[in-house]
Amino acid sequence: MRRSFTLVDVFLVLALFSEAPWAVAGSSQCSQSNLEVFRPHSVSITEFGAVGDGVTLNTKAFQNAIFYLNSFADKGGAKLFVPAGQWLTGSFDLISHLTLWLDKDAVILGSTNSDTWPVIDPLPSYGRGRELPGGRHRSLIFGRNLTDVVITGDNGTIDGQGSIWWEWFRNGTLDYTRPHLVELMNSSGVIISNLTFLNPPFWTIHPVYCSHVKVQNVTIRAPLDSPNTDGIDPDSSDDVCIKDCYISTGDDLVSIKSGWDEYGISYGRPSTKITIHGLIGETKLGAGIAIGSEMSGGVSEVHAENLYFFNSVRGIRIKTSPGRGGYVRNISISNVTLDHVDVAIIFTGHFGEHPDDSYDPSALPIIERITIKNVIGENVKMAGQLEGIEGDTFRYICLSNIKLNGVSESPWNCSYIQGYSDLVFPETCDPLKESIFPMHHLDCYDPSNHFRSSRNQKRLAQLLSW
Repeated sequence: MRRSFTLVDVFLVLALFSEAPWAVAGSSQCSQSNLEVFRPHSVSITEFGAVGDGVTLNTKAFQNAIFYLNSFADKGGAKLFVPAGQWLTGSFDLISHLTLWLDKDAVILGSTNSDTWPVIDPLPSYGRGRELPGGRHRSLIFGRNLTDVVITGDNGTIDGQGSIWWEWFRNGTLDYTRPHLVELMNSSGVIISNLTFLNPPFWTIHPVYCSHVKVQNVTIRAPLDSPNTDGIDPDSSDDVCIKDCYISTGDDLVSIKSGWDEYGISYGRPSTKITIHGLIGETKLGAGIAIGSEMSGGVSEVHAENLYFFNSVRGIRIKTSPGRGGYVRNISISNVTLDHVDVAIIFTGHFGEHPDDSYDPSALPIIERITIKNVIGENVKMAGQLEGIEGDTFRYICLSNIKLNGVSESPWNCSYIQGYSDLVFPETCDPLKESIFPMHHLDCYDPSNHFRSSRNQKRLAQLLSW
């Protein structure tokens, strides 16, 4: 029998709904400051015959060292130390409970022989290679079904030597999709920190189907005209923290993904609970922060703040297309500085690019509850190009406290968009002119309100079930 409420119960309910917004910390990974993981066992790559002359191929040395260290997985794990030198290698696999540690003057070099990058099956949420039908080359540093993996050091370097791959891509001579520099699949407890990544053949850091991932204090650089050299791409992953990173590449600095058209819809694993804090960089071909275009499994609960993008073509971008399905919702982007950025905010509803002809054009994406606030920009050519999809309006788009200087006489271009705005200069387009306050603030996504509401509903339900 359910008991009656007492005065104490009333006070408990009131307390639930008066919690302070500082209770929200975003991804739990970002609230953890310790990047060090103690390993009781350690070996150097030189103990397995590796030669750091930049010429000798050391793939077998890395493979043998990691095979040996696997014997310590149940004994607290182990560290593979890479000392100063240039260590040429093909693709190799990591193991659980491992730290790959690079000395300050250590450089892991990716082989320029494609045969040393084996071909593996496509991701099930993509159905084929991202560039070509069939398989794809395995990343230089790869792992699957792992727990407790650390890739770190004293700002050592991992250089994919991607220029040969870019040439093959431009010449149309690839047989399979290019490899990423680092890819971890179906893994949890991942830390990537205190390193420099250079010249990826394709995307740089790609956690896919992963949980509890932290990427912190990394530098990623590739030529600004290098093709598709994304920086960090969380893909169908949750509880991800990207913190204090500098990225300068030929495509999106950070791009959040979750599968491609019918394959992503079928696989059905979203990207959620992703925090980006303290991102600086430039890109001539992509965006500072992007969602999509592969977002068919859904993307939600993304909190990005303290961003600085300069000398770039786009600042903030959401890209999708009919046939994608899925959703992008509950996105908060705040405290953004733009300097010499062509387009500050861009939503693209007809991005195109489909894996095959089997996609369903009637599978329309849901784009809603996107909040962008506290943005300042200098030498911005266009404030916003916000293009939804006819019959599939992007809704509850909320812009506030935005000031962009240097824009053209036509600062906004909007279609199939609905939302609200406050304190936006230049004045926003008609579909967004209605004020957020006081009538519509609950329609706009606010991470603190969302967090409190979800937790309060659960705790209230427990209270009522007494």
